[in-house]
Amino acid sequence: MSSEYCKSSCWVISDGAAGNERQALALARALDLQPRILRLSVAQPWAALAPRLTWAARRALRDQDARPIGPPWPDIAIGCGRRAALLTRCLRGWSKGRCFTVQILDPRVAPGLFDVVVAPRHDRLSAHNLIETLGALNPVDDAWLAAGRARFAQLGQWPAPRTAVLIGASNSAQTLDDAYFEALHRELAGLFERHAGSFLVSASRRTPADRIADLRRRFAAWPGLFWAGPEDGENPYPGILAWADRIIVTADSVNMISEACATAVPVHAFAARPVLGKLGEFHQSLVRAGRLSALGEDDPARSGPLRETAEVAARILMLRQCRRPGPPIA
Repeated sequence: MSSEYCKSSCWVISDGAAGNERQALALARALDLQPRILRLSVAQPWAALAPRLTWAARRALRDQDARPIGPPWPDIAIGCGRRAALLTRCLRGWSKGRCFTVQILDPRVAPGLFDVVVAPRHDRLSAHNLIETLGALNPVDDAWLAAGRARFAQLGQWPAPRTAVLIGASNSAQTLDDAYFEALHRELAGLFERHAGSFLVSASRRTPADRIADLRRRFAAWPGLFWAGPEDGENPYPGILAWADRIIVTADSVNMISEACATAVPVHAFAARPVLGKLGEFHQSLVRAGRLSALGEDDPARSGPLRETAEVAARILMLRQCRRPGPPIA
């Protein structure tokens, strides 16, 4: 990328949700930018109506330090999530069209209100400025994995095969309740009986504390590592992905599954019941691509790693170079 482009100022905007910020930050870094990270607080009624209600929106927006949002406006804004889309949309007008606006995920308003919209196929959008992906943007590539392997070299001491287990939490598409984890435990016990090895477990910030305590007790019966927060030391997540011989992911998170599928090892999603809706479409797309299989299939179809962030960054660079600043679309 040109040195002029790399000097561009950039804001990465989210509501503070880890998955949203991670996607926007991964794209900014793929563009070789050094962004200012904004975790928005949005007052009502703007929060409930974001990003539709733009009238007097500057009154409603604050950063993580409770400061108002003001100029100088960035050259590039990358937002992820519905509330972030309010600021990303407004920046196009406040900067008089000079800020190049990129919105990740369905913004819930016309995509033409942004310069570029990046959205997964299961969001079912159609627009001239749409860049469609299969999964979520993420930083996982060979260099990221090599750095994780080196930083967490001690994980290589656990016996192979090393099975990474990524734990999320219930959402509207998949319920991770007692029955779910009982079924998962039976599957993992059978896996250990057949292949031995070890388990490298990472729980999400969304995983309830009582669930973590139960899982910690269960996994203590097997060799491996269990990480659920700072009380367990530095987050070894990059090392877990880098050292894994296979990855098992709970079925609730597009982000976790996308990052697992960006590695080169087999990935299994565990769903105790059918995954429906958009999340189900995402699962099936990865199954058809040969990148994901159900837990219990010891020899899944395998294809190359799912890595889309660099390609998205290249397309955004091309689109920005072709764009001439002009008046914003209201």
